[in-house]
Amino acid sequence: MTILIKRSAALACIILFATPIARGQSWEANLSPFVPGSFAEPRPLRARYVFGWSGFTAATADFRLEKLSDDRFQLEAHGGTVGLARTLWKYDIRHTALSDAKTLRPLSVQEDEKLRSKEVATALTYSPTGVSSAREERQDGAVKSKNRRLDFPDILSVNSALLFLRTQPLTDKAAYRVVVYPATSAYLCTVTVIGRERLAVASGKQEAIKLDVQLSKIGEKRELIPHNKFRKATVWLSNDADRLVLRVEAQVYVGQVFAELQSVQFDNPKP
Repeated sequence: MTILIKRSAALACIILFATPIARGQSWEANLSPFVPGSFAEPRPLRARYVFGWSGFTAATADFRLEKLSDDRFQLEAHGGTVGLARTLWKYDIRHTALSDAKTLRPLSVQEDEKLRSKEVATALTYSPTGVSSAREERQDGAVKSKNRRLDFPDILSVNSALLFLRTQPLTDKAAYRVVVYPATSAYLCTVTVIGRERLAVASGKQEAIKLDVQLSKIGEKRELIPHNKFRKATVWLSNDADRLVLRVEAQVYVGQVFAELQSVQFDNPKP
């Protein structure tokens, strides 16, 4: 759920079927109203995920979700490539996302990426009317900066989109459509509930909600553009009061990539 190690899983938060180019802006009328459901809020937790492709583990990440005293949810994550993948491609990431605990609207995202020869810092500030982004790349002593602003109502971070989704009924065949802005571009994300099934992951066997996720990039003229590096994805959420992301499988340009929950520890016991 959210963020996922970007290159190893094409993910953050995160991850997802490209749809055909749409003409005009008719797709905007089909967005889901941003009204959080009555589902219980998430418990504070610590979780570890592994990421990879074709069954080969390439990266790990540790997540910390907590509710701050000023009524904000904070998601902190850090991770990077491991083992053989790290010798081929060194990559580390730190990610902090803040959301309003009552409305689930995103407030800010700070992401710092370190590659073998480059560092990238991305800062996002959200409001009910849009998002501002500031990105800085440092490589070989040179610094490149780029600031952007997108005015669009109810635009979400990946983490806020997941917080919103987990509050919904998620009945079979239900579809939800939201606009997400993970870093430098906006995407239309369509999530359809496929059904229920029992899933075995490293953290144990669990009843799961199976989701199909489609992703299209939103162009400068609000047109939808197929994601040429993304083919399809399936996400499994735990079918319980926590609704954790258990596993993600995606077909991308480098093949099949995955993310899977390895362990989770809650700060509070179940009510």
